Amino acid sequence: MRENEPGGRRTMSTATVGKPRAGSALEVLWAFLKLGCTSFGGPVAHLGYFRAEFVARRRWVDEATYADIVALCQLLPGPASSQTGISLGLLRAGIPGALCAWLGFSGPSALALVLAGYGVSNFGGVAGAPWLHGLTIVAVAVVALAVWSMARTLAPDRPRATLAVAAAVLALAVPSTAGQIGAIVLGGVVGVLLSSPDSSPPAESAFHLPIGRGWALAALVLFLLLLFGLPPLAQASGNHALELLASFYRSGALVFGGGHVVLPLLQSSVVPPGWIGNDAFLAGYGAAQAVPGPLFTFAAYLGTVMTPAPNGWVGGLLCLVAIYLPSFLLLAGALPLWGALRRHPAMQRALRGINAAVVGLLLAALYQPVWTSAIAAAPDFILALAAFLLLAVWRAPPWLVVLFGAGAAEVMARLA
Repeated sequence: MRENEPGGRRTMSTATVGKPRAGSALEVLWAFLKLGCTSFGGPVAHLGYFRAEFVARRRWVDEATYADIVALCQLLPGPASSQTGISLGLLRAGIPGALCAWLGFSGPSALALVLAGYGVSNFGGVAGAPWLHGLTIVAVAVVALAVWSMARTLAPDRPRATLAVAAAVLALAVPSTAGQIGAIVLGGVVGVLLSSPDSSPPAESAFHLPIGRGWALAALVLFLLLLFGLPPLAQASGNHALELLASFYRSGALVFGGGHVVLPLLQSSVVPPGWIGNDAFLAGYGAAQAVPGPLFTFAAYLGTVMTPAPNGWVGGLLCLVAIYLPSFLLLAGALPLWGALRRHPAMQRALRGINAAVVGLLLAALYQPVWTSAIAAAPDFILALAAFLLLAVWRAPPWLVVLFGAGAAEVMARLA
């Protein structure tokens, strides 16, 4: 701490802000490991779990900083929820924290899918299980609570509330990545035009990162070199490991929207060359719906069941690292620049609008796909209300509500 600032105010040294504390990487690992074991419902629900754990409960970041991270990760290719988790780990404990956040959040589902790859026949029919439907119903409550809480903070007045609704309408009218990016761009433009120029700056310490501008630029250059250099290198060498690395790296680098959007790209990469049969591919997709955490860990299953070597757990690990490597490089390059840009007055005004647009995107996602895939009858709605009551009023931990939703759905199915 320095005490020689004008007016005698104590300010935190830039050199100390953002440095990991002793044991903080383990703290990040444990926090994300719990979420990795309990976060069902897809990327939108994951963002709700993250907000409940790291904004509301642990207070690692404030609401506005969290919305800024979500907005950036929505703009970047790759899995938005995993990238949000990696960013939170990076802000909390530096590069070790980013790695621990990814390992904790992705590890449980990756391990489950590797095991599924060793015994696909034991996972048949899981997609229609009543307890799995109960997990999707819990996701409705999680996302609804996130929308309600974020709206009160990020869209508290008429202009921003209207902007949030407009962003939701645009996202629903254009149900694609273009609609999501368009909503964020709309929010930024409207924020610059409507926000007052004297808006207070964001907390400066929130985006101090242990990554310099030079390293950020190097990460972006490496991202492009691997994207354009790996395919010809793999083709020239004929090495299957390099072919896997190139194929899964390209999938992680070029897909927008994350989650389910990556599946067609992966299918076209692994089925036509004969690396895996289409039946085995679809069986793995069914297993991926039954595990918590990000859907990108489906890559671990594909690497495990691959016909040519490397396969098994070695192939699963290779494919998992390859599909996530673009996210690490993009975040290392974009977050330091994002942190600097967001302190400019015009960017601060734009971020007010972007934050409101993020609320709108979550509102749109609450309807499609979360609500439409989960609520089909009155009993589903009743269970969703009960889960929301437990989360919002009784402050029950999300993992307990997940167990409640799965068990209640199973009981309801047996009584029907």
